[in-house]
Amino acid sequence: MKASSLVRATAAGPPKPYICRPCQRRFLHATKARRGDDDERSPRPPANPISIAGVNMGTSLQPNPSQPSVPALPPTTTDPNEITAADFKSYTPAELSQLRQHYTPAQMRAILASERAVSPHDLATQTKFRTNDPWAIDYATDFAHHHPVLDKPLRAPDSHHDPTQRFKTSEEIKDDVADFITTLPDEPTGKEFLDWRDNRARLMVGKEEAERDPIHYMSPEIPKGIPGLADRARKKNKTPIADPTSSSGQPQRQEEEVTPALARLMKQTGLTSLEIKKFRTKLLVSHRVVNQTRLGKIQSLYYLAVAGSPSRGLLGIGEGKSTEANDARQQAIYAAIRNLTPIPRYEYRTIFGDVKGKVGGVELELFNRPPGFGIRCQHLIHEMCRCCGISDMAARVGRSRNKMNTVKAAMQALLGQRLPEEVSKGLGRKLVDARKVFYGGNV
Repeated sequence: MKASSLVRATAAGPPKPYICRPCQRRFLHATKARRGDDDERSPRPPANPISIAGVNMGTSLQPNPSQPSVPALPPTTTDPNEITAADFKSYTPAELSQLRQHYTPAQMRAILASERAVSPHDLATQTKFRTNDPWAIDYATDFAHHHPVLDKPLRAPDSHHDPTQRFKTSEEIKDDVADFITTLPDEPTGKEFLDWRDNRARLMVGKEEAERDPIHYMSPEIPKGIPGLADRARKKNKTPIADPTSSSGQPQRQEEEVTPALARLMKQTGLTSLEIKKFRTKLLVSHRVVNQTRLGKIQSLYYLAVAGSPSRGLLGIGEGKSTEANDARQQAIYAAIRNLTPIPRYEYRTIFGDVKGKVGGVELELFNRPPGFGIRCQHLIHEMCRCCGISDMAARVGRSRNKMNTVKAAMQALLGQRLPEEVSKGLGRKLVDARKVFYGGNV
């Protein structure tokens, strides 16, 4: 714009703004605030909106003579539910007196100033209900009162709960008994003691309601003695129904008997039967063997088992041989538990460096791998890694693939790792993990 045009525009006053209809109410509020109109004055009607193509509005605020003006739409009937300026009522004298009881004079002046600053007409024209919000409420409320139908029900607080409740000490119980004895009549009978024991004696310190009528969080028991129910269940299932008093609705299992072999293992290792059951076990090799004696060929079964603890990094292998399959399996598993040995693990997930192992004709290599690599090796070494808690490792088996020698060679390689402490001692140097310095110890 040229300087002369700018001077003429300034002298003549600001041009009349031409706005599109969707922005009319918002622009009305801004125009009134700039003009300083009072609330009682009716707003000045805006200029007729210009016709625009599509949804894009031209850059010029002046009307285009080539495009005819579009007449305004006729007024529609007023919706009875529509919000008007009359709905926003000012405070009554009674309400103002109540407010003065809770607020200071300075706060009251601020409240009244804010009430005068906001126009009821602006509230009526700019207040809209959210219609496209899935979480919007479909009724008008200020959430000052609880609606018994629309809102969630209010529940009474647990008045019988006492977090400071505790059992009485022996001294406190003695004091209660002494107080009871002092209140006895000259010729006491047994009724006084029974009444005191059943109604007045207390074993806990705290609310009496919490002890007499405590809060129960358990669901009611399944009713017993329903006529015909147990007989009908027995006829249908041919087995007695489960005992409802058990924890899971199933009949409680009897504890497993401690066999002589298990008792001997518990004595040798110092572990309980429950701790022994927690070990992870797996049978890796099984085949039939024959021993030639003077009495002929004696057939036996051979098993090779592995046991370990992934959380503690323990691993052991055991062998069992017997004419009975169950005895051979039990011997192999118990021998593996008896031979448990800690396996060094780097970051509790892989091995320290690359190691080699050789047993018989089996030669293998184990390689450490980065996080997320997984266990990529044959199934025998894979099961051994799962038992000892190794999650990232690779292996290569060369020459012979004998299963028994493969397991023994893998065990030999895992136990033959060179730890950083051993390397530092051999070099006569002090080895420090630099990651604990640069990464704040988050390794």
